[in-house]
Amino acid sequence: MSVEMVDTAPAAHVAQSRRGRPRGRTAGGRAAQRRLYESALALIAERGYEAATLRDVAARAGVSAALLYRYFPSKRAVVLALHDELSDDFAAAAATLAPGRWRDRFVDALELELGVLRAHRTTLRALVPMLVSERDDGLLGSRVVGPRARVQAVFAQVVAEATDAPPPALAAALGRVLYMAHVAVVLWWLIDRSPGQRATRALVALLRHMLPSGALALRLGPVRGYVMAADAILGEAMFDEGPDDEMLTGTGPTPLSATSVSQS
Repeated sequence: MSVEMVDTAPAAHVAQSRRGRPRGRTAGGRAAQRRLYESALALIAERGYEAATLRDVAARAGVSAALLYRYFPSKRAVVLALHDELSDDFAAAAATLAPGRWRDRFVDALELELGVLRAHRTTLRALVPMLVSERDDGLLGSRVVGPRARVQAVFAQVVAEATDAPPPALAAALGRVLYMAHVAVVLWWLIDRSPGQRATRALVALLRHMLPSGALALRLGPVRGYVMAADAILGEAMFDEGPDDEMLTGTGPTPLSATSVSQS
């Protein structure tokens, strides 16, 4: 897959140059960009994000700093290109998910995601501070919309297109909750020090065994309300989609319109 620079500038600029891609690239230019991209990722993996410099990347790739800056004006541009590429690869892989129940499709999608990320695990470990950054331009920030939206869409489809999909409003909430569960598992995998990350494999296997009980519980009105509440609270924490204050303090109605959700 070709590497495209991810641009978070205003829409007018993006319209002029999609994701910041330089116009009129030649085959040689694309090869140079790929070489710079791979050199930058290798250097970040070796030295960490802060210690890696773009000048060192240019030296390793055997090109001028000016050429490097043409394609990647900052280290962040390299990281966003990786984020974009991995989300594209995951979305393409997830298109092959087999029909079935949402709980099975969720674990299948989770395993696919870890498979896509595996080759870049060392680099991704160095980027954890960017992943959990509170800045709007962090990897989960509000300004980095495209890659996150692609991955979220996969988990939305995992539920919405399942053979046992719940009603639409609940399916949308459950898809977002599962997306955040997947983020937690990915973070666990990145810090997993067990040989070959076998603890992560055990965790995923445990989820596969546990989720049928969760799917059964989801038939109960109160549990459906809890899922809707969890979705709203996670939106407040991650995406600035704040629920009512009553929801956060526990003073609102019993549990968040559980009856209406169960009847939808």
